[in-house]
Amino acid sequence: MYRDAEQREFARKLRREMTDAERKLWRSLRCEQLRGWKFRRQAAIGAYIVDFVCFDAKLVVELDGGQHNTAEGKHHDLRRTAWLESQGFRVVRFWNHDALEDADALVEAIAFALKCHTGVAGT
Repeated sequence: MYRDAEQREFARKLRREMTDAERKLWRSLRCEQLRGWKFRRQAAIGAYIVDFVCFDAKLVVELDGGQHNTAEGKHHDLRRTAWLESQGFRVVRFWNHDALEDADALVEAIAFALKCHTGVAGT
């Protein structure tokens, strides 16, 4: 649920302007490589807009670029992850480079996270 119209518009902008890495991973997630699990992209959770989320499994998938490797970026990510986890979500992070080089490996890792987090492999 979006906090306000401004957050909704920002999420729409992010969906229109996805990075190449996000686009590549989204194709895999959208094409149901993870059968039975539905993902949303650029979805609002509280004050945050996450890259991908499976609400049924409460799993957030984030793709990080170089800005996340700065002290400020790391601090922001820690706060964001702590808040999401306090809401019952599990957060898994991957580098953009990994998504571009081997999206299938990311999908396998996401499938594993779904299985570990929920105790089932999908419906």
